Amino acid sequence: MNRLILMSLALTAFISATAQDGTVKDLKKDSEKTMKKDANDTIPKTWKLGGLFNLNINQGSLSNWSAGGDKFSFSLNSYFNLYGFYKKGKHSWDNNVDLAYGIVKTTSLGNRKSSDRIDFLSKYGYAISKKINVAALLNFRSQFAKGFSYSKTAAGADSSTLTSKTFAPAYLLISLGLDWKPNNDFSLFVSPITERWVFVNDKLLAPGFGLAPGKTVKNELGAYLSANYLKKIGPSFTFKTRFDLFSNYKNEPQNIDIFWTNVLTAKITKYINFSFNLDMIYDNDTQNVNPAKGPAPQWLQLMGVGFAYTFRRN
Repeated sequence: MNRLILMSLALTAFISATAQDGTVKDLKKDSEKTMKKDANDTIPKTWKLGGLFNLNINQGSLSNWSAGGDKFSFSLNSYFNLYGFYKKGKHSWDNNVDLAYGIVKTTSLGNRKSSDRIDFLSKYGYAISKKINVAALLNFRSQFAKGFSYSKTAAGADSSTLTSKTFAPAYLLISLGLDWKPNNDFSLFVSPITERWVFVNDKLLAPGFGLAPGKTVKNELGAYLSANYLKKIGPSFTFKTRFDLFSNYKNEPQNIDIFWTNVLTAKITKYINFSFNLDMIYDNDTQNVNPAKGPAPQWLQLMGVGFAYTFRRN
């Protein structure tokens, strides 16, 4: 009987040890398994989204200041850029919008506009080679508020003349062509077939932008070129430029319209930026702010330090 009891205990101990050994092996196998990635985690991103908001504010005041100057001055310049780039297979779609508005207020001159811009660009492309796309482009340019030219009367008083209004003028351009992208920083779009419309919803202002008397819309057919360059220079600097040319087949094609915009930003701290903007526009149909002179380039230059916020989603 004792021998039977001892044999039973030994058999139970062996079975228990074998079971524990199996459990340990199973745990070891489980610990050595690698976690499988979700297939969605490996899908390439098709959209790149981002933008920049920049706000520069300056204020000054003088009291009994012998060197002279305005008693009070205030300036505000704001700039907002938003982009969305899509890429999947042979298809690409680039979208960019630039908005800018600025004012200057001084004791002697009152309120005056220092910058005003609405610029939306959308371009769809289908790749026919590694660096060349067949593309369709749409561009809309205009402004937010009224604009004036300023002069002095014969008596020396300040005088202002209305030269533009909200969406007057406004330019809409639709174009088909080829888009060359040799790298991620540069693109060159060339089109022999481009339709452009000039809208001026004020018949008194319309002749100043090349429209026939009594008309508020003008249509043009021509050739178009747009070069775009965006480059991050080192850890702090970013340079962005766009250079557009348009030739109107219907009227004096040799007088080429030019639109050129440049933005240089330098990051000082996380939320403080230095910015420099330089724009140039030439349109032979646009009247000079000085009626005694003929068509001439229009220049806009802004420089400042202020709050900046950059956001990206890649």
